[in-house]
Amino acid sequence: MLRGLDIRDMLIIDRLELDFQPGLNVLTGETGAGKSILLDSLGFVLGWRGRADLVRGGAEQGEVTAWFELPEDHPAQAVLEEAGLPTGEELVLRRINTRDGRKTAWINDRRASGQVLRALSETLVELHGQHDDRGLLNPRGHRAILDEFAGTAPLRAELREAWRARSSAQKKLDAARAALAAAAAEEEFLRHAVAELDQLAPEQGEEADLDARRRLMQGAEKLRADVARAHQALGNDGAEGPMNDALRWLEGAADGVEGRLDEPLAALTRALAELDEAADGVVRCLEALDFDPLELETTEERLFAIRALARKHDVAPDELATLAEDLRNRLDAIDNGAGEIAALETALRQADETYAALAERLTAARTEAAARLDAAVEAELAPLKMERARFVTQIEAAEPGPDGRDEVSFTVATNPGAPSGPLAKIASGGELSRFLLALKVCLAGDDTQITMIFDEIDRGVGGATADAVGRRLARLAEDGQVLVVTHSPQVAARASHHWQVAKRVEGDATLSTVLSLTPEARVDELARMISGDAVTEEARAAARKLIATD
Repeated sequence: MLRGLDIRDMLIIDRLELDFQPGLNVLTGETGAGKSILLDSLGFVLGWRGRADLVRGGAEQGEVTAWFELPEDHPAQAVLEEAGLPTGEELVLRRINTRDGRKTAWINDRRASGQVLRALSETLVELHGQHDDRGLLNPRGHRAILDEFAGTAPLRAELREAWRARSSAQKKLDAARAALAAAAAEEEFLRHAVAELDQLAPEQGEEADLDARRRLMQGAEKLRADVARAHQALGNDGAEGPMNDALRWLEGAADGVEGRLDEPLAALTRALAELDEAADGVVRCLEALDFDPLELETTEERLFAIRALARKHDVAPDELATLAEDLRNRLDAIDNGAGEIAALETALRQADETYAALAERLTAARTEAAARLDAAVEAELAPLKMERARFVTQIEAAEPGPDGRDEVSFTVATNPGAPSGPLAKIASGGELSRFLLALKVCLAGDDTQITMIFDEIDRGVGGATADAVGRRLARLAEDGQVLVVTHSPQVAARASHHWQVAKRVEGDATLSTVLSLTPEARVDELARMISGDAVTEEARAAARKLIATD
């Protein structure tokens, strides 16, 4: 609910603060007094796109602040939470427009974008008038209006989930078909490549092992001669023989030198053990260097085959095994593709059937609700002096989508025998206003969390018709908040709270002001609206009578 509006230096308003109330809030005043400026200012702070030249002449910037009362479950709370902004029982919007056109906005004292303002505004305010292109005049919104009347939200949620499931099934099937087609185009290559890789069967790390073995065998002859000479130098004919002789001689002399040879004997024993270990290692090396020349040829052939295959597929030799597995999987996809596609086609068919059943239920619900809405609107049109008008909700087949397979449009015929057609082409301004009001009355339910604003919706009507308009506006405001800009005394007489918009001249400047009317001042304002500038006692009496019939 809109609780207040503070406007500074906007057009012909220097400073204005309004405290709005629940119920029917009416703003009246002479043409040009500034009533539309109040709506422009409210639209500005809500982020709506409007006129650019809003800053008052001589001022550096204009500023508008609006504050709203929010219940805990108000939809605006979710918008605030998603935007990372503070939530609570009060929402304060402030927006500044500098003379050079720069706009800055705050939401609960946090900087915010116009996009967030507009998202909030959709949960806070509805603006209706004779050029209400967001509602009745826009056929794209007619289906939503009908769904609101029909209460199809749970069914539509179920349908959207079915549409998502259907879309997902379709994407999976399309992807599988595309993958199968791409794989089938290279099937011959895949089979040849897999056979070639399977025949060679390269292993990870094998290329490095083969290369090392090849280099070893290539230098083995020279190396073996050197190692063999070393083995001879270490053996019995080399170092080992004299060392054994030395050990034997020292052991024979040890008893006669009273332990002086114990340490040399121990060292020599250790040296012989180390010498024996070295000789064993040399023998093992000689065995490794003892190869068949045919083995070198075989090793080189496999090494060169692995490297050639790696170059052919533009991968590292160690990646050939992984490549083989990947190509084998692609072949499996071709071999198993028909079965997978059949399963995906079955899943899509089931998703289609689920969606179709829900869409059919939604069409039936809309069709039933359309008949009730048409009857309800026409019942409301009779007191609005349009008893001969016809309101018809047309439902036609449309392309399937997340909201069903229906295209909804409101058509009217204002006189018997006249052709029916879209509201925007058939109804005049006053007729359109009454169609709109009748529709809003029919749609009014328990959701009173949005402020409805009607901008001169009663233009072109008067007398009993204007009185009927006022009664319906008052009915809409019973459990919520409605703001009305009006020139009709019959509508103004229904107000719970009445403000007068007037102009004043200060020096060379024309400024707009808004006054909250006392009961007596309200009588005078209604009398002015009845009789014009010259307010007579008769006009006052008529005004009091209008108020008394409220």
